[in-house]
Amino acid sequence: MKRSVLSLSRATGRFTSAARVLPSFLIVGAQRCGTTSLYRALAEHPLLLKPVLHKGVHYFDVDYSRGLSWYQAHFPLRVGAALLAHRYGMRPQAFESSPYYLFHPLAGERIAADLPGVKLIVLVRDPVERACSAHAHELARGFETESHFEYAIELEARRLAGAEDLLREDPFSTHRSHRHHAYLARGRYADQLDRLEPLIGRERILVLDSHEFFAEPETAYDRVLDFLGVPHMGYPEFERHNGRPLPRRVPRVLQETLRDHFEPYDARLVRWLGGAPSWRR
Repeated sequence: MKRSVLSLSRATGRFTSAARVLPSFLIVGAQRCGTTSLYRALAEHPLLLKPVLHKGVHYFDVDYSRGLSWYQAHFPLRVGAALLAHRYGMRPQAFESSPYYLFHPLAGERIAADLPGVKLIVLVRDPVERACSAHAHELARGFETESHFEYAIELEARRLAGAEDLLREDPFSTHRSHRHHAYLARGRYADQLDRLEPLIGRERILVLDSHEFFAEPETAYDRVLDFLGVPHMGYPEFERHNGRPLPRRVPRVLQETLRDHFEPYDARLVRWLGGAPSWRR
C-alpha cells in the first residue's frame, strides 16, 4: 500500500511539477554526520519546506537522468509557498538532504547548473568515527558483506579503483562501491569541499562540526538560520536520528593509524570551520 501511495504521489508531482518550487538550499553531506537530525530540526521551521515524499531525493547523484521536472515534482506547490509568504511576510525556502551529493564527482557541477544561487550545508564529523559508523550502517542495510571493519577498509582502494573515471565517462551510471564502500574516502572532507568551492562559491557553503551541533544544537541552528536569512521562530525539539551501534570495537592501534591518515585533511578544514575541528582539539 505504501508503494502504491508513493507511486501515485510521484505521478501527481510530475503532472504538477511546473507549479512547484525548487529548493533554495541543500544539505549535501557528509554521510553519517547528523544530516537527518539537522534536516528534521529545520523541517519544523514554518518557512523551510521539506520534500513532499521523503528526505533525500538523490537527483544530482543517482537519478539525474530523470530530468529537472522529475526533481521539481518532489517539492511543495508554489501556491502553498505563496500563502506562507503572505502569512509570514517572507518567502519560504524549500530544501532536501542527500548526503551522497558531497562525495559524488558530478553532483556539484549539476547543482551549480540547475540551481543557480543555491546554498549548501555540510556537516563533518571525526572521520574515524564516521568510517566506523558508515561500515555498520552499510552492513546493516545489506550493502556490505565484509563484517570486519579492518578488512573492509583494506578492500576500499580496490573497490573504488576507477570509480570516479567511470562516473564521469558514463554520467548516468552508478557505482555500488563508490556509494556504499567509501569509508575512508568520504572522510577526506577537505577534498570534497575544495571541489565544490569554485562551483558554488565559498560564501554559499556553510560547514558545521556535527559534534558541536549535537553538543549545542541551538547555537548551530542559529548559525543555519542566519546563513539562510530566515527569521528565528523558536527552537524545535532536537533529537538524534539514525544512530547505529558498532557491531564490534575498533582496535586502538587501527584507530590511531586512521587518525594519522586523516590528519592533513583535517588540518585543511580550519578555514571552513574557523578553527580546528573538535576532534583535533
